[in-house]
Amino acid sequence: MILAELAPAKINLFLSIINKREDGYHDIGTMFHTLNCGDRLFGERDSSGEISISYNNPQEYSPKKDLVCKAAEKLKEKHMISSGVRFYLEKNLPLGAGLGGGSSDAAAALRLLNKLWGLRASSEELEEIGRGIGADIAFFVKGGAAFATGIGDILTPQNTIESDCCIILATPKCSVSTADAYKDVIPAGTLHWQNFLKNTNPLDNLYNQFEETVLEKYPLINSLKQKLNDCGGNSLLSGSGSSVFSLFYSLESAVNAYETVKDECRFLRITSFSPRNYF
Repeated sequence: MILAELAPAKINLFLSIINKREDGYHDIGTMFHTLNCGDRLFGERDSSGEISISYNNPQEYSPKKDLVCKAAEKLKEKHMISSGVRFYLEKNLPLGAGLGGGSSDAAAALRLLNKLWGLRASSEELEEIGRGIGADIAFFVKGGAAFATGIGDILTPQNTIESDCCIILATPKCSVSTADAYKDVIPAGTLHWQNFLKNTNPLDNLYNQFEETVLEKYPLINSLKQKLNDCGGNSLLSGSGSSVFSLFYSLESAVNAYETVKDECRFLRITSFSPRNYF
């Protein structure tokens, strides 16, 4: 039996860096939302007990570093599963893009194996396993929409956004190191985050503190954002970059924006908010 799971992209509708912690990480306040595009993970049982993975573009990805295999190993160990799994990852989301692709792939593996191995594990259990691997993985177990604090692992689920807007998801021909992005940012305390929580419509309060440093350091990202805005979009950096998302309220204007920036992007999609959770 072969099963498949979508590993959706996410965007950050709001992101503020609150403070730097003693362990070197940063406390943040953010709102995640998954989109209707991403990677796709396939899996089937392997009677040898081995965990293996292959890719549609193996020259860009190494199984040794893959979070999918790490997540599978953790789940196998916890439930003392003798069976293995063969994964195939259709990798669409680019690296270093602020879309959470690697974390989403790992969460997709947990959901897929929960079904394939008949574990009946709760979402809470899978989220806890995810937190032990990477901060964003816990969110991607369910996806949808959530406020996140701590290092992005303390989640407060929210209703998904019901909007008829189209979303342009655009990644320019550059990448941003998460470590470099955090190195340059100055924590803002809780004020921005508390003000955001008082508002009822997150689409009216788009904000990403990383824009204060990333846009100046990476002119390709800044130029892409400005061109999307000039096409009538409401645009924002996602995560620590390098992707920009832009909201459009007609398909015609979104298509026009797509055509305008397509030659500047290594990844470009017209998509929408995901209307559901994945667990």
